Amino acid sequence: MKKISSLCIIDDDPIYTFGLRKIIELGGFDVETIFYENGKEAFEKLSQSIDEGKSIPEIILLDINMPIWNGWKFLDEFTKIKTSQKTKIYIISSSIDPKDHEKAKEYDVIDNFIIKPISVENISQLLIN
Repeated sequence: MKKISSLCIIDDDPIYTFGLRKIIELGGFDVETIFYENGKEAFEKLSQSIDEGKSIPEIILLDINMPIWNGWKFLDEFTKIKTSQKTKIYIISSSIDPKDHEKAKEYDVIDNFIIKPISVENISQLLIN
């Protein structure tokens, strides 16, 4: 089993991200965590890291419905970046719309679609791979 050391959360909901911070802290997960409030901000920072030869997070937890750039726009742009780094992307959404689940299947980079709220068990499964 490989332990994940870096995690990126792209979500605009401050209550949800506060809860995730607490889950990570109280669960004792030793993981570097980066938070972004929208897809555009995340794309710009992650692509800059790649351009500078820095590593990017091993896992991205991506919300779909956000302002500025939603999760789909982020995916459309992020998948165009050429990098040898491996990143697993999980859609984390409150959406139960079958269209969102079907759309997620169109992206090879998506590992899974997880319905909010996310639990300690979900985080544990993702981080201890």
